[in-house]
Amino acid sequence: MVVLKSILIYSGALTKFSKKKEERNMQLFFREFGQGKPLIVLHGLFGMSDNWLTVGKKLGEHYHLFLLDLRNHGQSPHSDEFNYTVMAEDVEEFIQTQGVERPVVLGHSLGGKVGMELALNFETPVERLIVVDIAPRAYHHSHFKYFLETLLSLNLSQMKTRIEIDQWLSKKIPQPAIRQFLLKNLKRNEQNRFEWKINLKAVYQNLEHILGPVTSNNSFDEPVLFLRGEKSDYITEEDVSTIKRLFPLARVHTIKGATHWVHADAPQELIKEVREFLSA
Repeated sequence: MVVLKSILIYSGALTKFSKKKEERNMQLFFREFGQGKPLIVLHGLFGMSDNWLTVGKKLGEHYHLFLLDLRNHGQSPHSDEFNYTVMAEDVEEFIQTQGVERPVVLGHSLGGKVGMELALNFETPVERLIVVDIAPRAYHHSHFKYFLETLLSLNLSQMKTRIEIDQWLSKKIPQPAIRQFLLKNLKRNEQNRFEWKINLKAVYQNLEHILGPVTSNNSFDEPVLFLRGEKSDYITEEDVSTIKRLFPLARVHTIKGATHWVHADAPQELIKEVREFLSA
């Protein structure tokens, strides 16, 4: 059975990104199932814990799974602060509040960078790290900005059905799979009107931070598995030297036939690699 929960997250720590302490309260939503070694899964940009349910339930047969909604995503609260420091703080406080001891952290894309930030720059013990199709470098993908601007320009108050919204978006985003993924962020409020789960404004205003690198003067000296899609350009051969500098025990494995969405394209292969890595 999947357990849906939310917890009170608080961090008063000051960082270069910090604002007021009261803005650091996060009631993070998460799903919990399974028993055994704790495994925390962090989704990517525009995503949510739902995206990992299929893989998560399979992994939950062997591990104690926590699927989190990061701030400004899914069913977690919105905040003007949105960068890797505060998201890693949220995860750290989640670990402490839940009493999770030495978890494995698995993160895809945005979530992978949050996991790297946590492992490199925070004191919370992480046993191992699994990063899915993202490197610690900066990215310059303009499609994220385009998607955000498109969604922000959509007047949801004039829309009556999801079909109507999809038809409007199809003129801007012709790929049905991308539209379907983005439209998972739609919900109806108490007035039965459409609104976005994702905090589009905060993500757009902080996109420079999100596309930036994960930096550290430290190294994470525990085993790390980087999984990249064969058809993805998110982890290149040039990235391996940076990965090895920050994560000396890292191994990079390519999932054949997979795009950036490794967990959707090759779930069985991903599960196989995760289990082998955690049993070594």
